[in-house]
Amino acid sequence: MARRPPKARQTTPRQIAVALRYDQDKDAAPTVVAKGQGRIAEKIIDLARKNNIPVSDNPDLAHLLAQLDLGELIPAELYPAVAEVLAYVYRQNKARSGAN
Repeated sequence: MARRPPKARQTTPRQIAVALRYDQDKDAAPTVVAKGQGRIAEKIIDLARKNNIPVSDNPDLAHLLAQLDLGELIPAELYPAVAEVLAYVYRQNKARSGAN
């Protein structure tokens, strides 16, 4: 009797988080200020939430940004994607300030 190969286990990719800083009056482009996987990613997200910093869920962008060094400016190729995240953050901040 032929033996069936074992079923592949479905695993979820490790969570990745990247924190950006951008002050349009001071910065030429957004900058990577923190990044990590697994537990570090969870801590980055927890700290953001505890400090009322909006968190956007975009795994593809996070994987690209995680390849950058800390303190590195976002490359121009990623501006459109990062602009979407910043627009989300601005909307969240506006909604939050309107609620107070």
